[in-house]
Amino acid sequence: NFQLLPGDRLVERDLCDRLGVSRTSVREALRHLESEGLVEFADAKGPRVAIITLEDACDIYELRCVLEGLIVQLFTLRASPKDIRALEKALEVNRQSLKEGELQQVIDSVQGFYDVLLEGSGNHVAATQLRQLQARISYLRATSVSQENRRGASNKEMELMVDAIKSGDPLAAHQASVDHVRNAAKVALEYLKSKQDEDTKVREIVVPVVLKEPRIGR
Repeated sequence: NFQLLPGDRLVERDLCDRLGVSRTSVREALRHLESEGLVEFADAKGPRVAIITLEDACDIYELRCVLEGLIVQLFTLRASPKDIRALEKALEVNRQSLKEGELQQVIDSVQGFYDVLLEGSGNHVAATQLRQLQARISYLRATSVSQENRRGASNKEMELMVDAIKSGDPLAAHQASVDHVRNAAKVALEYLKSKQDEDTKVREIVVPVVLKEPRIGR
C-alpha cells in the first residue's frame, strides 16, 4: 500500500514496535519476504524494501502474458457454468471496489478474479508458478491501478475477458488477457521509469505465440 517504498531500510526494532511482535517473528517474516522478492539484504546496513527494476518488471509482465494467457484459454475450455458464475461475481466485486476507491480493496478484488481463473483452469503447475510471483505482481499491480486513469480501463478489459470466455472462444479470451497485461504494463513501467533513471529505455513487451488448442493429448 506504499507505506514503505522501494529502497526503504527495514529496521527490526521499528518493525517490532509497529507490528507488536518479537524480533524472531520479524526476522522470519523478512526472510519469507526475501524469498518472494520483496525484501533484499543488499549490504551490511541490513534489509530494505526490494527495488524492482524496469528490466525485472518487463520480465514479470512477459511471463504474465504467457502464463495468464494460457490460464484464460484453459479456463475457457474447461470451466463449468458454476466457475463462470463465480468469475462474473468476482468481476462485479472488482467493479464495486473501484467505485469505493480503496487501493487495497481494489488489489484484493483483482486477485479474487484471478483466483477464480486459476482454480478453473485445471492446470495446477501454471497456477503455482503465478502464485509464486504473486507478491511482485501485486506490487506492480498497485503501481498501475493507483493511477486514476487506469482503474476504469482495467475493469473494462477484465469484462472483455469474461465476454470472450462466455462465448467459448479460447483465442479471443487469450487475446483479451494479453491485451489486459500489456496495458497494465504500459502504465506500471512508465511509473517505474519516473521513479528511476529517466534515460532508461522501456523495452517492448513480447507477446507469446498462441496455440489454437493449448491442451495436451487432445
